[in-house]
Amino acid sequence: MSTNGKPRILIVDDEPFNVDYLEQELEELEYETLAAVNGQEALDKIQAEQPDLVLLDIMMPILDGFAVLERVKANPLLRDIPIIVISAMNDLESVVKGIKFGAEDYLPKPFEPTLLEARISACIEKKSLRDQQRKLLHTFASKEVADLLMADGFSLGGKRIDASIMFTDIRSFTTLSEKSNPADTIEMLNSYFASIFEPIARYGGIVNQIIGDGLMALFGIARTGEDHRLQAVNAARGMLEALETFNEGRAAAGKLQIKIGIGIASGSVIAGYAGTQHRATYTCVGDTVNLAARIEAHTKVAGRPILFESETRAGLPESMAVESLGEVIFKGKTIPIQVYTVA
Repeated sequence: MSTNGKPRILIVDDEPFNVDYLEQELEELEYETLAAVNGQEALDKIQAEQPDLVLLDIMMPILDGFAVLERVKANPLLRDIPIIVISAMNDLESVVKGIKFGAEDYLPKPFEPTLLEARISACIEKKSLRDQQRKLLHTFASKEVADLLMADGFSLGGKRIDASIMFTDIRSFTTLSEKSNPADTIEMLNSYFASIFEPIARYGGIVNQIIGDGLMALFGIARTGEDHRLQAVNAARGMLEALETFNEGRAAAGKLQIKIGIGIASGSVIAGYAGTQHRATYTCVGDTVNLAARIEAHTKVAGRPILFESETRAGLPESMAVESLGEVIFKGKTIPIQVYTVA
């Protein structure tokens, strides 16, 4: 969709007359148009402009229409863009090939304008509904999970991966909420979460759960090529910086400031969709997850806002100022866990 709200349609044809004719027809119907004269230019513009619809010729230089179709539909980020083929190659074999490659329709040249208008209208409406679905997914799921759902679909189950798990919550939240009215408490939580989500996302984290004043974040799910252990610790440090700014604003408004605890553990987890076919969530389970929760709870005892264990420590550079706080036997564990903090 263009900035003026009009749907954008890419016309792909190597004949200038055909392009001019379609541009006139579409502009009368209040569509915005783009044009490409060969298949490679079409691919470049589809990736750069993300049009709402493509009208595609088949016989073109450099890259023909079938190749464009095949590549667009193989790309998870582009395959929802509808494509209507308009071609003089109207034999049954070509029509079947175009439909198999993912074309919404295959119209012969010369085409019937009324039929093309109806096909365009139907494709634009379908694309709009798909865009609304994508927007809704991004509202209720992280970008990474939403993109994964749009690309691969949904199925229950998981796989074992190496990741870093973070838990955090607000210190003495119950006491704090009792001193505030419900509207102020929710407003505070919304502002707080908005502040700390940014550094989590900046370092490749996915906020998986929000429970009351606490959250669980996953690092290593979205493959960025960086060590998820370092990303998690850097995110934690960024969260404390964001919290400092957040508290400055609250202090200026005469409101109570807050403190948080952050616990991180790294290792093998099972990640995937858990629940039923009707209601499910993307999550991680395993001993590493449980340990991260225990470490976060221990921040109250240790009096340090960030704590992590040995596996996370192993992913940090020697230049980072890390302090050992000794060993702790956590609930459910028989072997002591070495705990660290960072400035």
